[in-house]
Amino acid sequence: MAMTAEDVRKIALSLPGSSEKLAWGMPTFRVGGADGKGGKIFAALADDDTSIGVKCPREDREELIAAEPEKFFIRPGHDDNYAWLRVRLAAVEDAAELRSILADSWRQAAPKRLAAAHPELDRPGPKGPVTAG
Repeated sequence: MAMTAEDVRKIALSLPGSSEKLAWGMPTFRVGGADGKGGKIFAALADDDTSIGVKCPREDREELIAAEPEKFFIRPGHDDNYAWLRVRLAAVEDAAELRSILADSWRQAAPKRLAAAHPELDRPGPKGPVTAG
């Protein structure tokens, strides 16, 4: 079952300290801002709602893309110098995998104290960040 933008919104906003804010004309999901404002972006919906951008160490991206090119990608010239990876929602298996992807990204953006208070979200997948857990 393909995941949707509404699935992303529901799961992202269920993560501790998360909020939604429009940026660049797209919904972004943030963590760590005071009173739900500001904070670091951990996910962003594409303008066509078919993919999301999530935090991912640059050194891990190539392996993830090689393993599942139908799911993971970057936009050359746009994502080259950033620790971000894009995920095609149609290729995400189910809500559990989407939650794992979003939680991995959330952990990378969350303030240390907030992340430490939620050890249940500290379950990276077998290949590191941005994999199913």
